[in-house]
Amino acid sequence: MADKLPPAIFLMGPTASGKTALAMHLFDNLPCELISVDSALIYRGMDIGTAKPEPEELVSYPHRLIDIRDPAESYSAAEFREDALAAMADISSAGKIPVLVGGTMLYFNALQKGLARLPEANAELRAELEADAERLGWPAMHERLAKLDPAAGERLKPTDSQRIERALEVVLLTGKPISEHWAEQGEAALPYDLLPLALMPADRSRLHQRIEQRFDLMLEQGFEQEVLKLHERQDLTPDLPSIRCVGYRQMWDYIEGRLSYDEMRYRGIVATRQLAKRQLTWLRGWQGVQWLDSEADKLLESVLKLAEANTI
Repeated sequence: MADKLPPAIFLMGPTASGKTALAMHLFDNLPCELISVDSALIYRGMDIGTAKPEPEELVSYPHRLIDIRDPAESYSAAEFREDALAAMADISSAGKIPVLVGGTMLYFNALQKGLARLPEANAELRAELEADAERLGWPAMHERLAKLDPAAGERLKPTDSQRIERALEVVLLTGKPISEHWAEQGEAALPYDLLPLALMPADRSRLHQRIEQRFDLMLEQGFEQEVLKLHERQDLTPDLPSIRCVGYRQMWDYIEGRLSYDEMRYRGIVATRQLAKRQLTWLRGWQGVQWLDSEADKLLESVLKLAEANTI
């Protein structure tokens, strides 16, 4: 009989669904350690607008992969996968269960399925492709891609300019269609007995209420002052991934006078709802995920039963 794979828990869900609180309860009730799966929580000095756990909470409930980058730095899904796999191996070797908690579905997907090894962007080729697109239009570029890579042409919409450009770049640089790279990425299976959980209020309107309440709480806690401090830095610009985070880009625009305070608040809440919608779309396509009502009376009890069944 083959050796049983070590257990791991994915605690996923849209923003403001209560993932962090549930993760802390699991920490109290299971032999586990927590790994953050959040592309905003990686940044130091971005605490209020990311709803980062309080410093005292992080002492009691340490999360790996929080505060690992300066806002001026980048962090890719490939880097996350490497860091998360190392953390999971460390936790499992200590006889504990890795609990990966967060809402960055790209990271979860990269961790479970692996990533295709693609060439880095080529500035000269991209400039040529963008010049062609300006002259011919993106539908014509999509036709060009469909001839070079029929599978990618079928998968991508003629209006998806960013992905069309990347797919053309890859096939022109490597001579290998990006669809073949996509097919190869599924070969790196995650070596864990995975329990994927999705947390969501049964009534979606409750999630919208929680998003609005949380955004207003951030404003009360000093979110504007937090972004002002970032704005004062000479090395941070609005095109960086850190400043493009939901809430931060709207507050940045307010600070620079492009939005009124009320517009900033409204757009920040709308952008957060749109993020939640994208997260739910990802999760609905996740095979085998266990859906949990985040407001159920016996939520923790239900999760502990699932975890026990997964580790026996």
